[in-house]
Amino acid sequence: MILYLHGFRSSPQSRKAQLIRQAMAQRGVLDDLVCPQLPASPRAAAQLIDAAARLEDPQRLALIGSSLGGYYATWLAERVGCRAALLNPAIAPYEDLREHVGTQPVFFSEQTIEVKPEYMDELRTLDTPLITQPERYFLLAATGDEVIDWRRMAAKYAGCRQRIIDGSNHEISDFAAYLDEVLAFCGVA
Repeated sequence: MILYLHGFRSSPQSRKAQLIRQAMAQRGVLDDLVCPQLPASPRAAAQLIDAAARLEDPQRLALIGSSLGGYYATWLAERVGCRAALLNPAIAPYEDLREHVGTQPVFFSEQTIEVKPEYMDELRTLDTPLITQPERYFLLAATGDEVIDWRRMAAKYAGCRQRIIDGSNHEISDFAAYLDEVLAFCGVA
């Protein structure tokens, strides 16, 4: 099973989620994809993804996390011992998201979310400063990411499998070119 965790202000309707969904459908394994809408509260998001992960044997579970979803995926992978493919993962969102407190629009949706100041403390409690088994991780980081410095990502996931994309952006607008590699890491042929 693949559990896809979208980023901040994103949704299961994001371009990457749709590409993953299409690829899984083409391979005849769409039922092996779970892509929930994550709540704005990091505590609630952690409870949701932890509950979803408990439905699968950690040896069969793979996470794909984008941006803030990558931060959550790292926390969960360390907690349950599964694989995680990280797409421009957030490194210190409890610092970076402070300027987004208040009502924020959700991409690919008509919805909004309310980002509360206490969410920064909730994010800090999920911080994973140490990667214990680097072989369980695959980092896909873009040097053109305008939100998170790729060097911070590469340093945090030192020793992990890494694909550093020359250029691109935070969204990884050329994600389709790397999708097969990400799915292969997750055990989907």
